Amino acid sequence: MIDLILAVFIDFTLGDPENFPHPVKLMGKIISLEEKILRRIFRDNMLYFAGFLIVFINITLSFSIPFYILKILSPYRAIYHIVNIYLLYTTVAARCLSDEAKKVYRALEESLDLARTRLSYIVGRDTQNLSREEIVRATVETVSENTSDGIIAPLFYASIFGAPLALCYKMINTMDSMLGYKNEKYRKIGFFPAKTDDVANFIPARLTGILMILTHPFQIKRSLRIMLRDRRNHKSPNCGYPEAATAGILGVQLGGSNYYFGELVEKPTIGDKLRPLEAEDINRTIKIMYLTEILYLAFYIVVWWCLK
Repeated sequence: MIDLILAVFIDFTLGDPENFPHPVKLMGKIISLEEKILRRIFRDNMLYFAGFLIVFINITLSFSIPFYILKILSPYRAIYHIVNIYLLYTTVAARCLSDEAKKVYRALEESLDLARTRLSYIVGRDTQNLSREEIVRATVETVSENTSDGIIAPLFYASIFGAPLALCYKMINTMDSMLGYKNEKYRKIGFFPAKTDDVANFIPARLTGILMILTHPFQIKRSLRIMLRDRRNHKSPNCGYPEAATAGILGVQLGGSNYYFGELVEKPTIGDKLRPLEAEDINRTIKIMYLTEILYLAFYIVVWWCLK
């Protein structure tokens, strides 16, 4: 328990310093290399099998390597805890997500072009023609979605089986981020990575939505109603939960159609437009993110103490 709490504290303090060794960066390079190699070997419908191979290989590697490293280090308690805390820290991305969202917020004060550029670093959609309100919407959506993907999900899996399972989840999520697009290029090779990510996020996404709602007790009735009503108004079976919870808390409307790699992807809206989105909603969503993380840790400590 102490290792996980310290890992969260380090993430809150340091974030993700540039050029700092990070397993997720290595994961991205591995996935990119695998894609290039397997695209040369497999064609057409065999790309589905290529995607399955990528998932199987990477899940095995991402769980077994940290598992055996920690097992080897277990007799050396001090070194074991240092490595364990470091590995856990690399799976949580609250500070990094906050910093990137705030860059978009500050860029909005300077120019739309700069804000579009900053936004392009953290979202998959095309950003070059987005309006000010669309930029805010995209930032709020990505912070909401990644409260589950980048914070609660790795904490959830770390709570179950420590750093190995948390890193395995990060690999699954990274595969989906890189390959899980539903356009012509990735529809086949990304099928299994996307489905695996859907399964891995099934519980964390719903847990995140509930925790988000609990962080704002005065909006519980509205945010719960919106989450239950609009949770399926998303292409992902999971992302609708945190996004709908956030929309309900803020009293804004999220969702809607976006362009990805030049292709229009039509999506329904999420939430009621009680007021227009404004730049300050980015900071409000960051606050929701941190409160959700704190609430998860509080529940985790209570459960751990009761089971002790």
